[in-house]
Amino acid sequence: MSSKLDLKDIQLPVVTEDGVFLAYYSEHGLSGLDFPSARNSGKVGTAEVSDDVRSWHRQTTAAVKNALSGRTPTDLPPLDLSCGTEFQLSVWTSLLKIKPGRTQSYGEIAKSIKKPKAMRAVGGACGANPIPLLVPCHRVLAANGKIGGFSGGLGWKEKLLAREGVSVAG
Repeated sequence: MSSKLDLKDIQLPVVTEDGVFLAYYSEHGLSGLDFPSARNSGKVGTAEVSDDVRSWHRQTTAAVKNALSGRTPTDLPPLDLSCGTEFQLSVWTSLLKIKPGRTQSYGEIAKSIKKPKAMRAVGGACGANPIPLLVPCHRVLAANGKIGGFSGGLGWKEKLLAREGVSVAG
């Protein structure tokens, strides 16, 4: 058995007034974020973690709390988006440019990455986003201004947009 801890297995709770999010870390940074659920009790195993992971987790916690307040996180931890395809990475990079209180359609994202006919694929990339909230796929709407989908659930999408001052068609 190796004495070196495998960082892809590190998961730490982010306790907020809205519930407990789970943050996942790899050796390269934050690699996943789960919205609160019945499974997220906040009682995640506390293995020994490196100083890097401890620092990243402080950044993640502050970023999540800022995002939940409708503000732009000022200091993101390194994001490990290596699970994504080249196309997904281009979508996720584009999402990072959408400011709080603003939205874009799937079609606008497709155009911004120079794939104007890839609206459905953009939706798929949003759904596959491993770090929703901090890579703000909740700010992407259907062309008709309707809410569309969201991996964290439509209730979360509506709540996050409302906190940013955005109202959307049902």
